[in-house]
Amino acid sequence: MIKVGVIGATGYTGVELIRILARHPEVEIVGVTSNNYAGAEYSDLYPSLKGYFDLKCEELHTEELIKKSDVIFSALPNGHAHQLANEVVAKHKKLIDLSADFRFDDLSVYEKWYGPVPSLDDRIKRVYGLPEIHRLDLKGANVVGNPGCYPTSVILGLAPALRCGLIKPEGIIIDSKSGVSGAGHSPTLNNLYAECNESIKAYGVARHRHTPEIEQELSYLAGSDIKVTFTPHLVPMTRGILSTIYCDLKDGFTIQSVRETYREFYSKEFFVKVLGDGQYPRTKDTYGSNNCHIGLAYDEHTGKLIIISAIDNLVKGASGQAVQNMNSLFGLPEDTGLDFPAIYP
Repeated sequence: MIKVGVIGATGYTGVELIRILARHPEVEIVGVTSNNYAGAEYSDLYPSLKGYFDLKCEELHTEELIKKSDVIFSALPNGHAHQLANEVVAKHKKLIDLSADFRFDDLSVYEKWYGPVPSLDDRIKRVYGLPEIHRLDLKGANVVGNPGCYPTSVILGLAPALRCGLIKPEGIIIDSKSGVSGAGHSPTLNNLYAECNESIKAYGVARHRHTPEIEQELSYLAGSDIKVTFTPHLVPMTRGILSTIYCDLKDGFTIQSVRETYREFYSKEFFVKVLGDGQYPRTKDTYGSNNCHIGLAYDEHTGKLIIISAIDNLVKGASGQAVQNMNSLFGLPEDTGLDFPAIYP
């Protein structure tokens, strides 16, 4: 059994981790921490887990938790995982971090968007944890930077088009929409019911922190520098991300050949589903699952390839992908504990 510790277990990504890990056949959860709810029984905080997970939340004593765990999941805000990684790696354990702290190859990019990085242990072998793209790199990693939710939807949507040279790399436009849970568990004015119900709004326009993460991975796929226009929107639903991506299709390709390329690219991927002609993703069809649905269309009037992808921001966009990464790190089939369909309706 893989012994797991979860730091920051009472936020939305934390509770989603516990929901998945509690029924994982190869996992024993040995400790969960929460600054706000130390001493509380977890299933009292989240009654949906009564009978599935009943440990008490602990205060964070890093050394003790690392000692009894094989892998630590950190669901803390940005800026907390660097020192934690040093401690985890020093004890020859593994860390899967759900913040942005280990997503960037160039630390100067992280510092520009998030803040300073302390000195890191030379033994850290980090990888950007999108298994469909970096599966081989995961095998030797001891620190995984779990991708952001928006980037997951965008990168999976564009990966075949860029890797296989189907589109022009310039002028990519990304319109993404997310449910309110993407903003986290802590209440803020903008997330109050009266503020976001019956409304939709753009935010982080021309300056969202997921932009450099998206560009890093798309550039890796394309083998050249990629810049994108990315605009996220908040919509009044609990879960889900829908990304609509507009790009210029190169001459010589048809929508049929594009769809065939996508199906071949993802033919061995359990969690990525390429939809048929005239079928387009809905967030409802990925709700509660680790799946990504991708739909394709060609606008003959403008010559644009339109790529639409849908994920659950808390599962494939966060906690489910983190468990998928854990499975890969420990040599398990990636769908272990994750092979369940979406909740419908």
